[in-house]
Parts: sequence; structure tokens; C-alpha cells
Amino acid sequence: MIDPVTLAVLKGRLEQIADEMDATLFRSAFNPIIAEAHDASHGLYHAETGETLIQGKSGLPVFVGAMSFAVKAVIDKVARDGNLAEGDVFIFNDPYDGGTHLSDFKLVRPYFYEGKLFCYLASVGHWHDVGGNVPGNYNPVATECFQEGMLIPPVKLFDKGQIRQDIIDILQANSRLPGSLYGDLNGQVNALDLGIKRMSSLLDEYGVDKVGEALHELRLRAAKLMAANISDLADGSYAAEDFLDNDGIVDEPLKIAVDLSIKGDQMTLDFSRTSAACAGPVNIALSTAVASVYVAIKHIFTEVPANAGVLEPLEIIIPEGSLLNVRAPKPVGGYTETILRVIDVIFCAMAQVAPERINGCAYGTINALSLAGFRQDGSRWVMFSFFGGGHGGHPEGDGLNHGNAPISTATIPPAEILEAAYPVMFTQWALRQDSGGPGSHRGGLGAIYEIELLEEKADVFLFGERGRYAPPGVLGGKSAALNKFSYEQQDGMHHPPQASKMVGIQITKGQHLRLETPGGGGYGSPFERDPEAVANDFSRGYVSRASAESDYAVSLKQDGSVDQLATERLRKEAIV
Repeated sequence: MIDPVTLAVLKGRLEQIADEMDATLFRSAFNPIIAEAHDASHGLYHAETGETLIQGKSGLPVFVGAMSFAVKAVIDKVARDGNLAEGDVFIFNDPYDGGTHLSDFKLVRPYFYEGKLFCYLASVGHWHDVGGNVPGNYNPVATECFQEGMLIPPVKLFDKGQIRQDIIDILQANSRLPGSLYGDLNGQVNALDLGIKRMSSLLDEYGVDKVGEALHELRLRAAKLMAANISDLADGSYAAEDFLDNDGIVDEPLKIAVDLSIKGDQMTLDFSRTSAACAGPVNIALSTAVASVYVAIKHIFTEVPANAGVLEPLEIIIPEGSLLNVRAPKPVGGYTETILRVIDVIFCAMAQVAPERINGCAYGTINALSLAGFRQDGSRWVMFSFFGGGHGGHPEGDGLNHGNAPISTATIPPAEILEAAYPVMFTQWALRQDSGGPGSHRGGLGAIYEIELLEEKADVFLFGERGRYAPPGVLGGKSAALNKFSYEQQDGMHHPPQASKMVGIQITKGQHLRLETPGGGGYGSPFERDPEAVANDFSRGYVSRASAESDYAVSLKQDGSVDQLATERLRKEAIV
């Protein structure tokens, strides 16, 4: 049996390989969504099952979870075709077979050591534009996947180490930004090359048997630790539900619901009460749904190693035909919005049994915003970006202000990078007062982004959420502010009829777009928050005087200090 010290060393070395692959792509990608926002990921996967062995710490965890299904798709293809060789690299973006949406391209490479398959290495990255009806590919009115971009099944990009230029030609011909695509593709290829080199060095040093034993032991330990954590929770059934604003086509809410049950060291998450598949692009495939459960569980049980063992004590029930389990050609472009809601309902259900582990819900939308047009020299430009918001209050303190979505460790692209790359100027980039959910631990604040167009004209597309159903708090914490989007026309500012999704917006030089993003939900009753903390929030501009009084029952003097007598009176009245 492998000793603990060697296991710890090998765990660190293996994780470092995935981390170096992440860093290689981040530093070489052409697309700011990968290079700056880190919308990509790398991992090592089991040679026979495709299960996650090791994931990088810098990429998107939801990618790593979904990629196990993608690797299994390659394994199944190889089983049918029987032509796997050293030097092969498979490429595809099929969102129904281990994918997420069409923008996320997977490269899967078998790793052979001394002529024998040891594992698979995989890279996934969000490419800037992959065709479809909307530049940047977040098409909020798509009714089938063909309106969202090109769909590529698993094919060989490299055959025994020889690149297939015809595949690259097809990919570039279907993108509005073929140069960006080519740069990102080469970054992913280079990341896999580095991973192969590092794996060979590791196996040369420790041997196949020792490294294989370490990977097996890490999986066993994750499963055992996950089961032990579950067994510490009270047996019972716990339910939660939340809603998406709409699907972009039919302006009706869509329910995401979970019935969570615990029995001994096993947990069941049943999503059967979730709405059926819809016409618009907020559906997701089964692989994506399972990956989002994985991310939520890892947020809650942070000490469990990140590999497939996490899922072993879990039963996940998602019926076919559900919003969370669709097949082609149902549109899935807005998967990010749906998986964020899956994470939210798991948090809300778990708050009933393990409040010490749970946060208020985060802001719950990436606010995918695309602007596209032509420069004066005739060249095309496409700005796609996502934006931040507040994270939920938690047992140890207030939520993070202006963070990124909990599906990832990505970063928000800096204003300077976006302004340098595209003909836009940010006229405001600030925290949004009163956007965090009130609580004993306040939710973090969302942000205000205001963008001015510098080119003659542009088309604008928005794919967001939380315009009608605010991020909830937990344990008596209150909801955060709603998401708001507005765009300028000649007669003033307008808002999308469906609150959070819209196509067909056209703006001209000097006109503005404005996003006001939600904060995070509160944790615990706001009437238990220290009045001095409320006064401090007021002094920083986080909460207004009106919010201090109405949401926290704290009266402030003219100078911003706490009026103790008036506050005691307000809180007695509020509790009654």
C-alpha cells in the first residue's frame, strides 16, 4: 500500500501537471475570455471509464466534471472504430455528448507510456465565435442548436501525430473570427503537449504502478470521505426550488427543483419536479447537469479531494425530457444560467440540514453580453464578455463583492483589456449600492457597468437571468437585488420586455448600455446584524440610509453613527 507521504507528493505533482496545462493555455490564447477570464480547464481522466482523476485548480470546475463524459464519448468512439494510436488528438464540441454548449471546444488526447495506454488528457476552452445566428454564440432566442453555432462530433484533429489541416479549415470557415479560433486551438494543443511531457517525467521517476496506485487511492479516499461527511448529516428529506425568468421564447418562469434525501452515508438528489424541456436555450444535457451537482457538492464539502470519487455516494435522478436532460437538437447555449440555478437549489436544500456549510446564493447570472459590428476599415469585431456580481453571505462573514460565478474560478475580464480590444469605453464600473441581500452576514454587492459605443454602430445581444427572481438568502437572510439591463435609443433608455434576454438591439456611436447586476443572498436574520457593521456599510456606500432602517432596523444619526435608542425601538417593532 502506498505510504501517505508519497501519496501527498504524487497528488501535488499530478495537480501541478493540470495547473501547468491551464497556465499554458491562459498565456497563449488569443481570446480574452480564455486569456483573461480563464474560461477553460484541463484534467486527467481514466483510460477505461473516462472518470475524472485529477483537475486543475485554475480552470472551470464545471468543465472538469462534464469532461469525464466527453472523454467517455471518445472511449466509446475508439471502441467502435478500433483505431486509437499514440499521437492522436480528438476534437469536438457536441454539447449532448460530454459538452456544455457549442462555444466550448474539447481536445482529448490519449497518453501512452511505453506503448500502453495509461490515461487521457483533456483540454476545454471557450472559443470566441463558432458561427450561429449571434456573434459570440449566446443566442437567447435559439430554438435549436443549429442556430447557436457549428456542431462538431468527435473527430481526429491529429492522426498518429499528423495534423489534419482539413479539420482546421472547416473550423475556421465557420467562425466570424478565424484568427482567434486558430490561436486558441494551438494554445490547447500546446497545453496537451506539455501535459504529455510532464506525465512522462513523472512516470519515469515513480513508475506506472506507483502512480496508478496513487490515482486509485485518491479516488477511494474521496469516496470514503464524501460518504463520511454525508453520514454526519441528519437522515431525512429536504426540498428546494427556484425559477429561471423564462427561456427567451416563451415569457413564463421555469422551475428548477431538487428533493434531497439522506440515508446513512448515501445522498439522493432528485430533480424530477423540474420543468420539462423548453423551446429556448436554457436547457442542458445530462452531463452538464451532473457536472453542476459535482460543483455544488464540492462547494459544500471543500475538504473532499476533487475527483470522480466525490460522486460515488450520490444518486442523481434526472428524468429524460427534463429541462436538465435534453438531446439534440434542443438549444443549450445558455447552460450557464441553468447550472447556476441547480447550484442554488442544492445550497437552499442543504441549508436545512447543514447550515454551517452553506452560503446565501450568489448573483446567479453571467450576463453574457455581445456587441458586434464593423470597424471603419471594414474589419469585423465581436466583443463577448461576462460580468460579475455579489456572492452570498456565509457562516463566517459577509459575501464577496463583485465576484465571478460559483461555477468557476474564472476572472472578470478587466475594463482595460476590453477597451483595448474593442471600440467601447466603460463610463462606469462600480459597486451597486443596496444590491447585497440583507442578513446577519450581508450578501456581497453586485456591480454597475455602463458601456459607451465608440464605433459608428453595433448590434447588441444579452443573455442573462435573475431579472425576475432574485438570488435568495438562507437561514432568514433576505434576497439580493434583481438584475437590470438598459440600453439607450434616441428617445431614451429602454429595458428588455423579457427582463434578462434580448436580441435585435442596435446602438449608434455615443449611446450607452447599462448592466446593474445582483448581489448575493444574505445569511441569517438582518435584525441580528451588529448595528455598527450596518453603520460601517453605510459609510462605505454599501447600503443606503433607507436600507439601514428598513432592512436592518438600524437608525443612523446625521453623521452616520448608530442612534442606539432609535435602533432598539426599531428592532423591537421589527421582531414583533
